Amino acid sequence: MKNKFKILIVDDEIQIRRLLRISFESINFEVFEADTASKAIVECANRKPDLLILDLGLPDDTGISVLKKVREFTNIPVLILSVRNSEKDIIEALDSGADDYITKPFNTGELLARVRVALRHVNMVNNEPVLRNGNISLDVSTRIVKQGKLECKLTSTEYSLLLLFLKNAGKVLTHQFILKEIWGMYYSDETQYLRIYISNLRKVFEKDPKSPKIFLTEQGIGYRMILSEE
Repeated sequence: MKNKFKILIVDDEIQIRRLLRISFESINFEVFEADTASKAIVECANRKPDLLILDLGLPDDTGISVLKKVREFTNIPVLILSVRNSEKDIIEALDSGADDYITKPFNTGELLARVRVALRHVNMVNNEPVLRNGNISLDVSTRIVKQGKLECKLTSTEYSLLLLFLKNAGKVLTHQFILKEIWGMYYSDETQYLRIYISNLRKVFEKDPKSPKIFLTEQGIGYRMILSEE
Protein backbone atom coordinates (compact mmCIF):
# COMPACT_ATOMS: atom_id res chain seq x y z
CA MET A 1 0.00 0.00 0.00
CA LYS A 2 1.33 3.39 -0.88
CA ASN A 3 2.10 5.91 1.86
CA LYS A 4 -0.36 8.67 1.00
CA PHE A 5 -3.86 8.19 -0.35
CA LYS A 6 -5.93 10.91 -1.98
CA ILE A 7 -9.50 11.21 -0.80
CA LEU A 8 -12.29 13.42 -2.15
CA ILE A 9 -15.01 14.50 0.29
CA VAL A 10 -18.28 15.64 -1.29
CA ASP A 11 -20.69 17.22 1.17
CA ASP A 12 -22.47 20.57 1.32
CA GLU A 13 -22.04 20.82 5.11
CA ILE A 14 -18.80 22.63 5.87
CA GLN A 15 -18.69 21.20 9.42
CA ILE A 16 -18.71 17.64 8.07
CA ARG A 17 -15.98 18.43 5.54
CA ARG A 18 -13.87 20.08 8.23
CA LEU A 19 -14.27 17.12 10.60
CA LEU A 20 -13.37 14.61 7.88
CA ARG A 21 -10.41 16.67 6.68
CA ILE A 22 -8.93 16.76 10.19
CA SER A 23 -9.53 13.02 10.64
CA PHE A 24 -7.98 11.98 7.34
CA GLU A 25 -5.07 14.40 7.38
CA SER A 26 -4.16 13.05 10.83
CA ILE A 27 -3.50 9.66 9.19
CA ASN A 28 -1.57 11.13 6.26
CA PHE A 29 -4.31 11.30 3.62
CA GLU A 30 -4.29 14.03 1.00
CA VAL A 31 -7.77 15.58 1.18
CA PHE A 32 -9.81 17.39 -1.47
CA GLU A 33 -13.32 18.82 -1.08
CA ALA A 34 -16.42 19.63 -3.13
CA ASP A 35 -19.75 21.04 -1.95
CA THR A 36 -21.82 20.52 -5.11
CA ALA A 37 -22.45 17.71 -7.57
CA SER A 38 -20.90 19.59 -10.49
CA LYS A 39 -17.71 20.32 -8.54
CA ALA A 40 -17.59 16.71 -7.37
CA ILE A 41 -17.45 15.34 -10.90
CA VAL A 42 -14.79 17.85 -11.98
CA GLU A 43 -12.66 17.23 -8.89
CA CYS A 44 -12.97 13.47 -9.27
CA ALA A 45 -11.86 13.62 -12.90
CA ASN A 46 -9.00 16.05 -12.28
CA ARG A 47 -7.69 14.92 -8.88
CA LYS A 48 -8.03 11.18 -9.55
CA PRO A 49 -8.63 10.33 -5.87
CA ASP A 50 -8.17 6.85 -4.45
CA LEU A 51 -11.52 7.03 -2.67
CA LEU A 52 -14.65 9.18 -2.74
CA ILE A 53 -16.88 9.99 0.25
CA LEU A 54 -20.22 11.16 -1.11
CA ASP A 55 -23.31 12.72 0.43
CA LEU A 56 -26.63 11.99 -1.30
CA GLY A 57 -28.22 15.39 -0.65
CA LEU A 58 -26.39 18.04 -2.69
CA PRO A 59 -27.74 21.49 -3.65
CA ASP A 60 -27.53 21.13 -7.46
CA ASP A 61 -28.10 17.41 -8.07
CA THR A 62 -28.42 14.08 -6.30
CA GLY A 63 -25.54 12.03 -4.99
CA ILE A 64 -26.89 9.08 -7.00
CA SER A 65 -26.48 11.13 -10.17
CA VAL A 66 -22.89 11.94 -9.20
CA LEU A 67 -22.23 8.29 -8.45
CA LYS A 68 -23.51 7.14 -11.84
CA LYS A 69 -21.46 9.77 -13.70
CA VAL A 70 -18.32 8.95 -11.71
CA ARG A 71 -18.79 5.26 -12.49
CA GLU A 72 -18.55 6.11 -16.20
CA PHE A 73 -14.82 6.84 -15.86
CA THR A 74 -13.51 5.32 -12.62
CA ASN A 75 -13.89 2.26 -10.39
CA ILE A 76 -12.47 3.85 -7.23
CA PRO A 77 -14.25 2.96 -3.97
CA VAL A 78 -17.23 5.21 -3.23
CA LEU A 79 -18.50 5.40 0.33
CA ILE A 80 -21.90 7.03 0.82
CA LEU A 81 -22.22 9.19 3.94
CA SER A 82 -25.81 10.33 4.26
CA VAL A 83 -28.59 11.17 6.71
CA ARG A 84 -30.93 9.01 4.61
CA ASN A 85 -31.26 5.61 6.23
CA SER A 86 -34.14 3.85 4.47
CA GLU A 87 -33.51 0.44 2.91
CA LYS A 88 -34.67 1.88 -0.44
CA ASP A 89 -32.02 4.63 -0.39
CA ILE A 90 -29.27 2.27 0.70
CA ILE A 91 -30.11 -0.37 -1.90
CA GLU A 92 -30.35 2.24 -4.67
CA ALA A 93 -26.91 3.61 -3.78
CA LEU A 94 -25.26 0.19 -3.60
CA ASP A 95 -26.89 -0.97 -6.83
CA SER A 96 -25.75 2.26 -8.51
CA GLY A 97 -22.12 1.46 -7.77
CA ALA A 98 -21.41 2.52 -4.18
CA ASP A 99 -19.06 0.27 -2.21
CA ASP A 100 -20.39 1.04 1.25
CA TYR A 101 -22.96 3.15 3.08
CA ILE A 102 -22.79 4.91 6.45
CA THR A 103 -25.60 6.99 7.91
CA LYS A 104 -25.26 10.30 9.74
CA PRO A 105 -24.64 10.89 12.59
CA PHE A 106 -21.63 8.63 12.28
CA ASN A 107 -18.77 7.33 14.37
CA THR A 108 -15.46 8.63 13.00
CA GLY A 109 -13.62 5.48 14.05
CA GLU A 110 -16.08 3.28 12.15
CA LEU A 111 -15.82 5.50 9.07
CA LEU A 112 -12.01 5.30 9.08
CA ALA A 113 -12.22 1.53 9.46
CA ARG A 114 -14.61 1.25 6.49
CA VAL A 115 -12.25 3.40 4.42
CA ARG A 116 -9.30 1.16 5.28
CA VAL A 117 -11.33 -1.89 4.21
CA ALA A 118 -12.22 -0.26 0.89
CA LEU A 119 -8.61 0.67 0.18
CA ARG A 120 -7.35 -2.80 1.10
CA HIS A 121 -9.84 -4.23 -1.35
CA VAL A 122 -8.43 -2.03 -4.10
CA ASN A 123 -5.02 -3.53 -3.43
CA MET A 124 -6.27 -7.11 -3.84
CA VAL A 125 -5.28 -8.26 -7.32
CA ASN A 126 -8.42 -10.01 -8.50
CA ASN A 127 -7.06 -11.04 -11.89
CA GLU A 128 -4.52 -13.37 -10.32
CA PRO A 129 -5.24 -17.10 -10.74
CA VAL A 130 -5.70 -17.55 -6.99
CA LEU A 131 -8.04 -15.32 -4.98
CA ARG A 132 -7.50 -15.16 -1.22
CA ASN A 133 -9.23 -13.66 1.77
CA GLY A 134 -7.95 -14.70 5.17
CA ASN A 135 -7.39 -18.46 5.09
CA ILE A 136 -9.86 -19.01 2.23
CA SER A 137 -8.39 -19.46 -1.24
CA LEU A 138 -9.92 -20.14 -4.65
CA ASP A 139 -7.86 -21.22 -7.66
CA VAL A 140 -9.69 -19.95 -10.72
CA SER A 141 -7.82 -22.22 -13.14
CA THR A 142 -8.39 -25.49 -11.25
CA ARG A 143 -11.57 -24.46 -9.33
CA ILE A 144 -9.93 -25.80 -6.15
CA VAL A 145 -11.18 -24.10 -2.98
CA LYS A 146 -9.30 -24.39 0.30
CA GLN A 147 -9.63 -23.18 3.86
CA GLY A 148 -6.10 -23.28 5.15
CA LYS A 149 -4.71 -26.57 3.82
CA LEU A 150 -8.11 -28.29 3.78
CA GLU A 151 -9.77 -28.63 0.38
CA CYS A 152 -13.46 -27.67 0.42
CA LYS A 153 -16.05 -29.37 -1.76
CA LEU A 154 -18.59 -26.92 -3.18
CA THR A 155 -21.41 -27.22 -5.67
CA SER A 156 -21.15 -25.17 -8.86
CA THR A 157 -23.51 -22.54 -7.46
CA GLU A 158 -21.68 -22.37 -4.13
CA TYR A 159 -18.40 -21.95 -6.03
CA SER A 160 -19.84 -19.10 -8.12
CA LEU A 161 -21.20 -17.40 -5.02
CA LEU A 162 -17.87 -17.67 -3.19
CA LEU A 163 -16.06 -16.31 -6.26
CA LEU A 164 -18.39 -13.30 -6.31
CA PHE A 165 -17.78 -12.64 -2.61
CA LEU A 166 -14.00 -12.97 -2.94
CA LYS A 167 -13.96 -10.51 -5.83
CA ASN A 168 -15.97 -8.08 -3.67
CA ALA A 169 -14.57 -8.83 -0.21
CA GLY A 170 -15.42 -6.06 2.25
CA LYS A 171 -18.26 -4.69 0.10
CA VAL A 172 -21.96 -4.85 0.83
CA LEU A 173 -23.67 -6.79 -1.96
CA THR A 174 -27.43 -6.36 -2.23
CA HIS A 175 -29.79 -9.31 -2.57
CA GLN A 176 -30.75 -8.17 -6.07
CA PHE A 177 -27.15 -7.80 -7.23
CA ILE A 178 -26.15 -11.26 -6.04
CA LEU A 179 -29.24 -12.94 -7.47
CA LYS A 180 -28.77 -11.33 -10.89
CA GLU A 181 -25.06 -12.20 -10.98
CA ILE A 182 -25.53 -15.84 -9.96
CA TRP A 183 -29.00 -16.80 -11.23
CA GLY A 184 -29.84 -14.10 -13.78
CA MET A 185 -32.22 -11.17 -14.02
CA TYR A 186 -35.38 -13.28 -13.75
CA TYR A 187 -34.45 -14.39 -10.23
CA SER A 188 -33.85 -10.93 -8.73
CA ASP A 189 -36.67 -11.38 -6.20
CA GLU A 190 -35.98 -14.99 -5.23
CA THR A 191 -34.23 -14.25 -1.93
CA GLN A 192 -35.00 -17.72 -0.58
CA TYR A 193 -32.40 -19.11 -2.99
CA LEU A 194 -29.84 -16.80 -1.51
CA ARG A 195 -30.59 -17.66 2.12
CA ILE A 196 -30.11 -21.35 1.37
CA TYR A 197 -26.76 -20.93 -0.33
CA ILE A 198 -25.42 -18.40 2.19
CA SER A 199 -26.33 -20.93 4.87
CA ASN A 200 -24.40 -23.60 2.93
CA LEU A 201 -21.29 -21.40 2.68
CA ARG A 202 -21.47 -20.67 6.38
CA LYS A 203 -21.65 -24.40 7.17
CA VAL A 204 -18.45 -24.94 5.15
CA PHE A 205 -16.36 -21.95 6.26
CA GLU A 206 -17.69 -20.61 9.58
CA LYS A 207 -16.61 -22.05 12.93
CA ASP A 208 -20.14 -21.37 14.20
CA PRO A 209 -22.58 -21.00 11.27
CA LYS A 210 -25.23 -19.59 13.63
CA SER A 211 -22.87 -16.79 14.67
CA PRO A 212 -21.09 -15.95 11.40
CA LYS A 213 -17.87 -13.96 11.34
CA ILE A 214 -17.08 -14.22 7.60
CA PHE A 215 -20.37 -13.95 5.69
CA LEU A 216 -22.35 -11.25 7.48
CA THR A 217 -25.99 -10.31 6.96
CA GLU A 218 -26.69 -6.64 6.27
CA GLN A 219 -30.28 -6.63 7.53
CA GLY A 220 -32.77 -5.93 4.76
CA ILE A 221 -29.98 -5.08 2.31
CA GLY A 222 -27.82 -8.10 1.48
CA TYR A 223 -24.55 -9.68 2.59
CA ARG A 224 -20.91 -8.76 3.14
CA MET A 225 -17.85 -11.01 3.17
CA ILE A 226 -15.53 -9.55 5.79
CA LEU A 227 -12.15 -8.58 4.35
CA SER A 228 -9.68 -10.38 6.60
CA GLU A 229 -6.54 -8.83 8.07
CA GLU A 230 -4.71 -12.18 7.75
